[in-house]
Amino acid sequence: MIWGFVIVADSAQFSAAVSELAEDSYVGSALTLQTAIGFLLTVGSIQVTPIIADVVGWQWAFAPLVIGPLVGTVAMLWLRRLPEATALAGGRR
Repeated sequence: MIWGFVIVADSAQFSAAVSELAEDSYVGSALTLQTAIGFLLTVGSIQVTPIIADVVGWQWAFAPLVIGPLVGTVAMLWLRRLPEATALAGGRR
């Protein structure tokens, strides 16, 4: 349950970035694609975790889930360096 609450925390930031940076005619499609990818990653994680637990034990079964937040953090830091980032939040930092 805790993982479910935590995993949703960055969703709003990514959705806001997509809606502000995507071309107006593609915002709906971009948000749909983002949601679908997020759903597939979640389903995949739920399916793979018990398999990993069988191999390395439950104490390490959730360690691979760290990859998602790390990739998200790197993506946001990368986005921050792009000129398009000035369009986010009305140009406020």
